This record gives sequence, structure tokens and C-alpha cells, in this order.
Amino acid sequence: MHRTKLLIAALAVAATTAACAPVVGQNGFQAIDTRPTDIVAGTDTRQTVLTKLGSPSTTSTFESDTIWYYMSQVTEKYTYNRPQVTQRAITQITFNDAGQVSDVTTLGLSDGERVSMNGRETPTRGRQLTILEQLLGNVARGQLPRTDENEPGQRRPD
Repeated sequence: MHRTKLLIAALAVAATTAACAPVVGQNGFQAIDTRPTDIVAGTDTRQTVLTKLGSPSTTSTFESDTIWYYMSQVTEKYTYNRPQVTQRAITQITFNDAGQVSDVTTLGLSDGERVSMNGRETPTRGRQLTILEQLLGNVARGQLPRTDENEPGQRRPD
């Protein structure tokens, strides 16, 4: 009897500690052989960067040929909570006109800024209809004309 209680207690402890382990997820660029920080300014070119790292995660919107970005992040999620970003790495590789790397900048999680969305709404013109007004609003409208003078294509007298 003592042995089964000890076994049940051990299983309960194992189950509770397993529930506390986070689910780790990696998103974005994942370096295999070469890291983006291993790129050397002045010696590497677009072709060597493509060979070492592959295609970039994204390019600059306005200077698509001169700035490449390699982005990755690690998230942890505990049971029913939202995922939390624990690591983020954004490497910006800038090329000059000759196609050589002129600058390599690495940004982390601490370099980011939180942007809060504005919750205000733009008011619309007109009045708000209640549910009854919406349901019964068209009951008396759209009746057929009661005079013989109306012909198709003619304007109805209001």
C-alpha cells in the first residue's frame, strides 16, 4: 500500500513539473553553417552573402537592392498563456553601389520599441438604428404604385 502511494506521488510530481516546462518555438531565419554576424564588411559581396546565408528574410522597402535583413526570434509559451518573445536577432546588411558589404548591424530584443495601437474610433455620420428599427424599418416602404399613370421608366410621384 505504501509503495502505490509513493508511485502515485511520484507520478503527480512528474506531471506537475512537466506542465511547467515551456514550449519553445523558433521563427524566422535559422543559421546553419554561418551566422549573419560572420559577414565581414568590405570583403563579402551579394553573391557570397547569398551563398553563406541564403536569401534574406526581407529587403528594405525603398532600397531593396542595398539593404537586406535576416530576422529570427525565439518564443516560449507556458500552458495557457500567450507566447512571450525571449530572444530576437535582426541583422541588417548594407551593400554599396559595387555590390560589396559596407555595413553589418545586429539588433536585439532590447533595441525594439513597443508601439501601442490607438483604440479610438472615427465616428460615422448619421444616427444609430436600434434592432427594432433595423428589423421593421422596411415594412412600410416599397409599396407598389396605386395609380394607372405610372409606366415603367417614369418617375413616380412622391
